[in-house]
Amino acid sequence: MSLVELGPVPPVMSASDFRRRHIHWRKNMSLLKTIDPTPSFAPQESGPLPERLISGNPTYKTWAQDAARGETIKTGVWEATPGETHSIKGELFEFCHILSGVIELTPEGGEPVIYKAGDSFVMKPGYVGVWKTIETVRKIYLTVS
Repeated sequence: MSLVELGPVPPVMSASDFRRRHIHWRKNMSLLKTIDPTPSFAPQESGPLPERLISGNPTYKTWAQDAARGETIKTGVWEATPGETHSIKGELFEFCHILSGVIELTPEGGEPVIYKAGDSFVMKPGYVGVWKTIETVRKIYLTVS
């Protein structure tokens, strides 16, 4: 392949352009958030509301890692031990990415769907169904209220 086929050589960035871009990058670094799937800080521990429990004795751990827009957007990691609960989203939108474990979601009036490590899904506002944790599950979540 000749140099002509490779196309034009990109210009060398001047020192002042580099500084300007670096300053811009540093200012915007707070707008980039990496979600740690194995956080080293202690989680908030909880469980299902009694009126939502169907079976088992599930426990929950939440590692909240970021919030934005007045806490209406939240991200972090959540873990649940086996059990079965009523899942009612109300006005909440939730994106989930399963890191480990197995769950079965059954939307009201629908068929069960199995999710396992590597799977992602969305529960939209108004979602009602059954959440069954088959094997302890850990997920990355993003909620919008």
